[in-house]
Amino acid sequence: MIEFSLTEEDKSLIEHAREFTREFISPRAVEYDRSGEFPMDICKEAFRQGLMNFHVPEKYGGKGYGILKGVLSMEEIFAGCTGIGTALFANGLSQFPLILHGTEEQKKEFLEPMTRKMIFSAYAVTEPDAGSDVNRISTAAKRDGDDYVINGTKWWITGGSVASWYFVLARVAEKRHTGFIVPADSPGISQGVKEINLGQHASNTVRVTFEDVRVPARYRVGEEGDGFKIAMNAFDMTRPIIATGANGITRTALNYGLDYSRRRRTFDKRLISNQGISFKLAEMATKLEAARMLTYKAAWQADNGQDNTLASAKAKWFASDVAMEAAVECAQILGGYGFSNEMPAEKLIRDAKIYQIYEGASEIQKMVIVGKLLRKKEVGVEL
Repeated sequence: MIEFSLTEEDKSLIEHAREFTREFISPRAVEYDRSGEFPMDICKEAFRQGLMNFHVPEKYGGKGYGILKGVLSMEEIFAGCTGIGTALFANGLSQFPLILHGTEEQKKEFLEPMTRKMIFSAYAVTEPDAGSDVNRISTAAKRDGDDYVINGTKWWITGGSVASWYFVLARVAEKRHTGFIVPADSPGISQGVKEINLGQHASNTVRVTFEDVRVPARYRVGEEGDGFKIAMNAFDMTRPIIATGANGITRTALNYGLDYSRRRRTFDKRLISNQGISFKLAEMATKLEAARMLTYKAAWQADNGQDNTLASAKAKWFASDVAMEAAVECAQILGGYGFSNEMPAEKLIRDAKIYQIYEGASEIQKMVIVGKLLRKKEVGVEL
């Protein structure tokens, strides 16, 4: 049976996130976007109110929320500001390799402390010559007794300069991609300056360099050669979250466009009375609903132990493209005001673009989808 209903707990969590956004995020989103400062004070308040580390299992002190329950509330925060939302939720990408594949000792040492005090972690996989093509990573890890010695540079690492530890993907031998937990205070680690990106200015993105960094073998996640699989498994969990961030942008663009077109009068009638404008809003509303359904399905499959690679690729690609389109259409509806940084549309455009790029560009998601289609004789009804 298919149900489209929320539990009372879900409704309460959504309302909590909505009120938090209204009080702490929305009033300061522009401020953080213009300053580029990391929103540490907002993160501290979010942690205090239980709005971080949703997916850490209860066994280790976390909320133990499923992906679906998490994305329902995350949309509220992303709708306020995706830069601040990314600062709050980026931990998830580095946590999932441990949640899914870590040893009991690793989980107790690295996940459990994150539920007792505010600690950040970062997913260090991308390199200057290895983005979508993860197999091209050049960071190397060489076994040396009871340790591994890591050398290489990771680029565009979200949360890189505030993280206490990294999940690092490195090559052991020729192509044995392997994951490691690397404490950020290890000798030989250096961080570059904060990247000046197009959007999501409140998010912390830096280059991280590893020079003869020694890591105990007990910090290896899985076996040698398991790293690529572990990294991709984490993406299956987080791509619905990325889609949710995009949905937050679409929702905000729709609300701004709707509010403005109701108030603005042109040619002696409200702007929304013009079919050209009203159809834009109708399309935005419908595509938002479609993106949400794809997102919820991918999240539900993850929570129920099903292979959600296809669903998460569809959700991430579609939601990202819808967000970019909605942000541009919002600017079009606002006219000249849409081109001004005094109005929100230009920020939405800048913030939306990254969703079509990180955690697998839209083209990569389409490749995943086609790869799955090639294994089918025909496409029928699937739930």
